[in-house]
Amino acid sequence: MSENPQAENHAPSAKSEALRKETLNWAQRLWRPAGTLTAVGLALLVTWHVIYGNHGLSVWQQKRAEDRALQREIEDLEQQNAQMREHIQHLQSDPEAIEREAREKLHYAKPGEVIYTLPDQTQGSAPANNPAK
Repeated sequence: MSENPQAENHAPSAKSEALRKETLNWAQRLWRPAGTLTAVGLALLVTWHVIYGNHGLSVWQQKRAEDRALQREIEDLEQQNAQMREHIQHLQSDPEAIEREAREKLHYAKPGEVIYTLPDQTQGSAPANNPAK
């Protein structure tokens, strides 16, 4: 009986060693593709977030276009302000400019002048669109 226990001890360890090697080999073959798929999935998720996330490229492009439009609007308003300041300064210093403004905007006339006022084109063209019956 002394020979059998030693033989029994060696046989299970050889089986367990073979099973351990087979499990390790199987795990290596399985984990490599799984790890690759996981890495690709994470890369795709990060790429999606960079493009479409709250602070992604699409939002950045929209904000950039909005910024350009606002900059153009600011430049236009600054130009209008400069023109208005010049007009105000001209009105404050030039009596002829004041007279011209009063005659054009307020329809003032000098003694002996007659002012003719023509109707707006929008009012005159409306009846032309409706044919007579």
